[in-house]
Amino acid sequence: MAKITYIEHNGKLHTVDVSNGLTVMEGAVQNDIPGIDADCGGSMACATCHVYVKDDWFNKLPSKNEGEDDMIDQAFEPNKNSRLSCQIQVSDNLDGLKVYLPEKQI
Repeated sequence: MAKITYIEHNGKLHTVDVSNGLTVMEGAVQNDIPGIDADCGGSMACATCHVYVKDDWFNKLPSKNEGEDDMIDQAFEPNKNSRLSCQIQVSDNLDGLKVYLPEKQI
């Protein structure tokens, strides 16, 4: 289990426990975190679970899956630290992860 902190665009923090094996997106949905819409349910068919990951965590995450960059290109204001939270599987190694939510999801 890992403590994940979701930071809304307005700065509001939500720190929750997310079970290993779930994704960061599933942790947000199960805990009613606003700002992650997850319209496709995690099938990487949309970009409504887009998050930003700070540099100190970005390189600790598993590599992007094939096609993730293509979906991120469709997200609102993607940058070099953009990830789809549906593609980040939670493990003990992610304890303390902070993800920042964009102003909106499209």
